[in-house]
Order: sequence, then structure tokens, then C-alpha cells
Amino acid sequence: MANSNDTDSSSRSRTPGPLSPEALYKRCDPGLFEFDTTAELEDLDVTVGQTRALAALDFGVRMRAHGYNLFVLGRTGSQRHRIVAEYLKTHAPDTMTPWDWCYLNNFDDDRKPVAVRLPAGRGTALRRDMAHLIDELRGAIPAAFDSDQHRTALAEINQEFEDRHRAAIEKIQDEAKQHDLSVVSTPQGGELIPDEEFERLPAEEKKRRTEDMERMSEKLRQHIEQLPQWNKERRDRIKTLHRELTDSAAGKLIDQLKTRYAEFPKVVAYLDALKEDVLANAKDFHPRDEQAMVLPGITPQTSLARYEVNLLVGHESEEPPPIIYENNPSVQNLLGRVEHVAQFGALVTNFTMILPGALHKANGGYLILDAERLLMEPLAWSALKRALQAREIKIESLGQLIRRCDQARQPAVGEAQQLMSLVSTVSLEPEPIPLDLKIILIGERMIYYLLSEYDSDFSELFKVAADLENRLDRTPENTKLYGHLIGNLARREKLPPLSRKAVARVIEHSARLLGDAEKLTTRLRDVSDLLREAGFWAREENAATIEAEHVQQAIDAHIHRLDRMRSEIQEEIQRNDILIDTDGAKVGQINGLSVLGVGDFSFGQPSRITSSVRVGDGTIVDIERETELGGAIHSKGVLILSSYLRSKYATTIPLSISASLVFEQSYGGVEGDSASVAETCVLLSAIAEVPIKQALAVTGSVNQHGRVQVIGGVNEKIEGFFDTCNARGLTGEQGVLIPQDNVQHLMLRHDVVAAVRAGRFNIYPIATVDDALTLLTGVAAGTRDEHGEYPDGTVNHRVEEQLRKLAKVRQKFDMPIRKKKKRKKHSKPASADDDRGSA
Repeated sequence: MANSNDTDSSSRSRTPGPLSPEALYKRCDPGLFEFDTTAELEDLDVTVGQTRALAALDFGVRMRAHGYNLFVLGRTGSQRHRIVAEYLKTHAPDTMTPWDWCYLNNFDDDRKPVAVRLPAGRGTALRRDMAHLIDELRGAIPAAFDSDQHRTALAEINQEFEDRHRAAIEKIQDEAKQHDLSVVSTPQGGELIPDEEFERLPAEEKKRRTEDMERMSEKLRQHIEQLPQWNKERRDRIKTLHRELTDSAAGKLIDQLKTRYAEFPKVVAYLDALKEDVLANAKDFHPRDEQAMVLPGITPQTSLARYEVNLLVGHESEEPPPIIYENNPSVQNLLGRVEHVAQFGALVTNFTMILPGALHKANGGYLILDAERLLMEPLAWSALKRALQAREIKIESLGQLIRRCDQARQPAVGEAQQLMSLVSTVSLEPEPIPLDLKIILIGERMIYYLLSEYDSDFSELFKVAADLENRLDRTPENTKLYGHLIGNLARREKLPPLSRKAVARVIEHSARLLGDAEKLTTRLRDVSDLLREAGFWAREENAATIEAEHVQQAIDAHIHRLDRMRSEIQEEIQRNDILIDTDGAKVGQINGLSVLGVGDFSFGQPSRITSSVRVGDGTIVDIERETELGGAIHSKGVLILSSYLRSKYATTIPLSISASLVFEQSYGGVEGDSASVAETCVLLSAIAEVPIKQALAVTGSVNQHGRVQVIGGVNEKIEGFFDTCNARGLTGEQGVLIPQDNVQHLMLRHDVVAAVRAGRFNIYPIATVDDALTLLTGVAAGTRDEHGEYPDGTVNHRVEEQLRKLAKVRQKFDMPIRKKKKRKKHSKPASADDDRGSA
């Protein structure tokens, strides 16, 4: 009976033939383009191949609900920043409104500045009007105080109080004279002194005169005690005079400004408070305070800096919503900061030293941030989340931010806190500013997935994902658009225009970069680099246009700069330091193919895989895994081939082998399952004792049913084995076996295609393990007939026969063991009885 795991015999009736040269490289026909050079092309106003991402961007920027910020997912080099910026500039809706934001002094508590929102352009006007007002007051108030009217009124007040004091003293003096007493002026106000005859008077007269002196002294004391109150009354009248004088000089100017900003209650309230402060501190406008005004921000109580307007963010009227990109998203660059100056050993500040952050500048518009840079900045991610959740921008000092963090989770915070405590600072608590903007994070997909998994706030704040495509279908329409895009890139880089053949060569290389003949890469950084380097070689030749030869020269030069390691490995193969056979046939030995990546450069390397087989219990030992050099995916591939082996050959008999597989001369890690076809074939070769042609190499992964599956890096793998064979001399027998489904990915080097066209090298597509066995051994793999048997002489028949032999051998060894175990089982009860008897 036929095994269901075997492929239909009709499909396996012939040996797979080699691919034609046309299947190895998909050319781009220059005739597709309707231009001679890209200089004829206009700028392309669409982003090629990013329909899905652009639709997500459009939805995200138009959706006004809370939490619909965007995360743009894309690989580095995909020009994700340019795509976002150009889209926002040309398609962002004008529904968002940028406002001017000012910080004004809080005259009740100068530690808590007041935030004022004004329409675009009005903040600049307010700052200008306030500066003009202060200039006018600096002239008007001193002029009013220097007027004859002020001097006359002040003199009258002083004269009035001097006259009152003099009259009171004279009255006391007159009364004192009647009692033969004199009043002498002292710093305290006055003192009574008797005349010279006082000592010669009789005792009764002395007593009477003494009583009179005490009575007069009491009146003098009462007068002296009145003097502070009189002085206070005089100062109050002078203050009232100065207030009225200041009001006459400043009141109209301030009231005019209030009228101009009457529609803004917060500004009107501020001007009322400012007026009261000006009336109470008119002395600050006198020339003697010029020195204080030289240092704004140090002593706002005694300088005119407190009357300034700190225009935090200003816009032109009718300006579109701002689009801000913050390259360094630290906490202070996001939220803003308060600067300080040193004064007498302390750091002091005022509201004029508040500086805006990116959130302030982008408020009412769009803020673009790099996700990785944001996450690398201490406290920045937490600070941004708090601002988005609270919908306000709260400027805090580093000390306040540090205190918010849990020291248990962030040990370094404790050290920062200690450092902050060494500095004495006077800080501010600016009024928070409402936040209304769209945040656009740009980052790798892994960052997005990790944040979605481990940060519960992320999905609430960034609900829209714009996922940029990595590739574009290589249809004629898209090829034309891609050619247009190449022209735009060249124009943007100020390069010579490209001929149509050069454009075609760039498109072919774009497919090669992606490793897929049917796709084009959207990682435009690599394309732009190629254009720059091709432009360099064109200018070296003083060429007016970039030709296909210049593009190829740039490709070759780029590879030459990076392929030192590849050259060294190929040299070691040729010197037999690394053992690779490219002729003959051997049992249990095969050429596998792998890809090594060094930075941005990848290349293929052939590897010898060997297998040994003996009688055993069905164990297949992966030596790479046992030595911890094999990765999880490679180990999975070995387990799959073990399952394939059992399901195909050992359905009715026990698998009685002990086999081992190893990558010879492998001193680093082995990862991936692309060698599982090679490992399966070399294991079957060792079992059936059928030699494998060493002129062939194979790559591909296998599933449990023997189907060969697609793998990555197929171009590099083929070229790696080709280079080895080419160095030793191509014979026409050499070649590579690749999965049939990988044919669509082939974009091989021109020298490889030329060798295939000349019949000196071959590339074979395989769909099953049987296809590989037939090609590698030169013997038909064989399919089961209607009786479930493989034809004699086929590889599968030899494998099955050898497994039966090994099963019989194992059975012979197992029989004595089973008999011995049975005797032990029968002897145990007797032994137990003997033990009980002896007891």
C-alpha cells in the first residue's frame, strides 16, 4: 500500500532539469521608460508603494479624539522621516490651531508665573506693547516726580508738619518761661532745664518749681510721642501724593493697553495687577535703579524685569499648524526648563528665564520623535506619557522629576538626587499649559511590539500604527513610478541625471537588495547611497549623465570595500584550510550553503556537512546542538528531518539507528533551518551507503512530508559556491540545488548567469527531498508502487532495506537483554520469601 507521505509518482518520473539563464536574473527593460534622462521628469508628489501607511497617517492626523497619536513603523533607511514630514506639509488638515503662549509675572506670588494664551501673532504684539509701555513709564514717571507741581506739593506737606511741630514746641516754651524754665532741643525732641537761681531758692519754692517742671516735662513727652504718628501721617500723605502723581502719569497708558486687550480677561487682570504694582513701586522707574535693570532675572522685586512678557511660543498670524522634529528628546527639551543664575551661593531665577520645550513649540500642531532616542533618554518617556495623559505641559525641575521616580526600579536616580541636593536652588512653579497636539513616534517594528506588550499606557496613547512597506510589487506600473522616484532622489541630491539604462540598472539592483526578483525595496537609503556613488564616478569621468556603467562601477566598488572577509574565506578554501570538495562522490558527505552577514554586507559560504550511522535506538544526534553551537531554529530543523525519516521509512519497523550530524570546521554558531534538506540527504546517503556528488551543493528547509521549503539569502548562497568552483575551474558538472519556490527570488551576478549560459555551471530547482536525492546521487530516488514497495536499486529502496537490516541486528541484541530481565522478574518473589523466612 502506498505511503501517503510520498509524492505522486507521475510528478517524480523525471530528474529536475537546470534553470535557464533567463530565470536567474530578471532584467528591467529600459524601453518601459518614456524619457531619455531623468532631467525630463517632474517631482513625484506621491510616496511609491506606501498606500497602507499613508492611509493610516491620514486617519491619525484627522482623528481628533484623545489618544490617537501615531507610531510609524519602518526599517532604518526607509526614509520614514521624509515620508512623514512631506505628508504633513502637504496633506495635514488645518483643523488644529497654533496659539501664542506667554508667561507673565504673578504679582501675588512671583514663584508661580501665569500662563496666557493668545491668538497667533497677538503674543508678539503683547510683548512689544509691554516693552513700549515700560519705556514710556520710565520717562513719564520720573518726569512727573521732577515737576514743579510735585516739588511744591511735597514742600507743602513737609512745611505743614514742620510748622505743626514748631508751633507745639513754641507753645511749650512759652508756658515754660512762665515757670522760669527753658526748653533745649535734643535728638529726642527737647528737654526742660531750670534757670541758674533754682539752687538758691528756698526749699518750698524748689518743691513748687520742681512740680511745675514735672508737669511741663509730661507735656513735652506727650508731644515727642506724637512725632512718630505725625511722621507716619506725613509719609502717608507723601505716598498718596506719589500714587496720585504716578496714576496721572501711568494710569492712562495702562488703561489704553487694557482697552486693546479687553477680549482677553487674563491679560486685563494682569494689567490691573501691574498697575497696582507700578503705583506701589514708582521708585523703581527712577534712574537710580538702572543698575538693577542691567541684570534682569536676578531681583525681579527691585527691577523692571517683572513687567516683561516672556513670549514662550509665538506664531505669525494665519500660520499653518507647526511641524516640529525634536532630534534630542530629553526631558528638558520636551517639557521646557527654567534657567538659573548664581547669586550669593544660590541659584535663583524668575519667570523671564522659562524656556520652551518641543511640546510648547508643537502645541496646536505635530511633534515628530524618534522612539529609540526617546526611550534612551532618562525619564523622558515617563514625562511624555504624563503630559499626554494630563493633557497639559508642566515644567518641572530635574529635582522634581527625579523625586517622581521609584528608586527601587532605577538605582541611578538616587545618585542624581544626592547630587541635586548639593546645590541650593530657588525654583518656580509655572502654571501648566493645556496640551493639544499630535505626537508621531518613528521607530523599528520591534520597539512598537515591545511597547505594546510591556507598557500598558502605550496602547491608550498611541492608537494608530502606520506600518511602512518593506517592498513593492515589481509590476510595469510600479517600475515606472520607481524610475520616477529615482529621478527625484537624484535631483534632491543634486546629482547628474540618469539615463534610462542607468535607471533600469538601479531598479535591478533594488530587487537584488531585497533578494526578490518580483519585488523592489522601499529602503531608499540604500538606493540613495547607490545614486550618490554612481554620481561620483560619473563626475570623475566628467560625464553629463549617469550611465549604467557608472551604476555598476558603484556596486562593484561598494562590494570591494566590504568583501575582505569573503576573500579570506575563499582563500582558505582554495588552500584546503577549510575542506570543501567540488568533484568526486562520497558517502555521508555533502556541501551545504550558509550566509554570513558582516555589517550591511552578506555573502555565501559553502560548508561541509557529514553524517555517520550505526545500530541504535532511533536517536539522531545534532552535534551542533549538543555543543551549544546550534540555534533553536537549526535544532528544530533536525527534529523535523527526524520526524520525516520515521514517517517515511519506519512506519512498520522500529527506527534502529544511531546517527550523528555535524557541520565540519564550524567554530561559531549555526542558526536557521536552511540546511535541513542537506542534512536529510547526507543522513540518507549514510544509511543507504549511496555516494553524493561533491560537485553539487544544496540549500533548503524540509517539512515533515519531505516538501522543500523556501529559504533566505538564495542569491548569496549560490554565488558563494560558484566562487569556490570558479576558483578551481568550472567543469560543467558543478551546480547548486535550491528550493523550487526560491526561483522567483533569483537576481544573480552577471558572471554566474554567464557561466550558466555557457553550460559551465547549473542551478537546479527541487520540490522534494526525492528530487534532491536523485540529483545528488545520480540514482533515482524511487516512489512506492501499488504494493507499497520501492523499486529495486532506487535510493529509497536501499534506505528501507538497510533500516530493516539494522532493525534485525538490534532485535538480536535486544533478545538476550529481554530474557535476562524476565529471569530477574521471576527471581524476585523467591528472594523476597527467603528474606521473610530469614527474618
